[in-house]
Amino acid sequence: MHLVNRTFDEMQPGEAAEIRRLITNDDLYVFAVASGNSNPMHLTDSDLDGNGAVERVAPGMFVASLISAVLGTQLPGPGTLYRRQTLDFHARVHAGEEVVTRAEVLSKAAGLVRLKTEVRRVSDGGLVLSGEAEVLAPTEKFDRDNVEVPGLLVQRHRHFEAILARAKPLPALLTAVVCPDEAKSLGGALLAARESIIAPILVGSEPAIRKVATDIGADLTDIEIVHVEGDLAAAEMACRLVHDGRAHAIMKGHLHTDDLLKPMVDKAIGLRIGRRFTHVFVMDVPGQPEPLFVTDAAINIAPDLATKVDICQNAIDLALSLGMDPRVGVLSAVETVNPAIQSSIDAALLSKMADRGQIRGGQVEGPLAMDNAVDMAAAKTKGLTGNVAGRANILVVPGIDAGNMLAKQLSFVSHAEGAGLVLGAKVPVILNSRSDSPV
Repeated sequence: MHLVNRTFDEMQPGEAAEIRRLITNDDLYVFAVASGNSNPMHLTDSDLDGNGAVERVAPGMFVASLISAVLGTQLPGPGTLYRRQTLDFHARVHAGEEVVTRAEVLSKAAGLVRLKTEVRRVSDGGLVLSGEAEVLAPTEKFDRDNVEVPGLLVQRHRHFEAILARAKPLPALLTAVVCPDEAKSLGGALLAARESIIAPILVGSEPAIRKVATDIGADLTDIEIVHVEGDLAAAEMACRLVHDGRAHAIMKGHLHTDDLLKPMVDKAIGLRIGRRFTHVFVMDVPGQPEPLFVTDAAINIAPDLATKVDICQNAIDLALSLGMDPRVGVLSAVETVNPAIQSSIDAALLSKMADRGQIRGGQVEGPLAMDNAVDMAAAKTKGLTGNVAGRANILVVPGIDAGNMLAKQLSFVSHAEGAGLVLGAKVPVILNSRSDSPV
């Protein structure tokens, strides 16, 4: 950023400066944290007046702070110190609206400068705020490049919010929740029910489920419980509920993944439909422009080429169902084919298979290293072109170890939220980690 000021001697009455700014949802969150003002009127998820729309009103003092941006960076600029400011608020402004903030010199005397200040909406010129400022103007000239401040990353999970909004008009999905006999698994299922995402059928030990409900203060009135003792028996019952048409999805509770999946691959009561079962972590990574899929990080330990075809296709189908443009980056340690690295060979073959229509519905490119799969600058440095390099939203990992480490790194280091899903079965299987938060 290049900053130049106007000294007291240079300024003349009638001089003016202005700055335009688009007010964003993140602005409201940053101001709430910095000021301590968490009034729901100023946040992006509250409808306090009951009109069906969230308020998203920019706080008055946030709008007023835009005046200081003009005074501190434009007129007079660096070196300016406030003496006083009057404010009259005329109208509200909301996140998503653009405003222009203007300051005009009225007079100057004895080192002090008086300025007319105002903020207007760009869309209609409506006056939002007006007042007068008195500042101590700089006496020394300032003209400098590379004036920077650290950027801020707001840890919101807006992609999951968008997915939930997309699902809200749909009927709740009848879901067999297997062994929800501890707080997180039962709490998560009941939260999904309150959001009308699922209509849970609790499958497992009824005494254990009711005890947990009592412990967490949950009301199980009108929620069906199918009493079955034992984890494996509960998983088998969930499969039978699917075959009987009573459940259209299965959710993992407090049991091992192996016990949940074992009945699903059974020839008699299983849920196979032709493709291999594969797992996808849908990750909402703060700062990323869309959800990021990591697959397979939970089921297929060392997938061969045929399995990776199903891994790609299942993930593409899921992305399409969420309204995404699937761009599959097949990961390896390098972005060139190396005969000594099997994952690079598989990646190149998958890319060619997609070109020939053997994988449909999305673009597939590989091999790609992690950096040039998700970062445009890294892809450009390596001379990679196309629509996937630097923009991948589906990451196909070489094996379960790499996938599990990547997903957990995104969760615990990059503050992502993750949702796990088993694909390729007759119905979706919700497969969260036992360390996941219930909310």
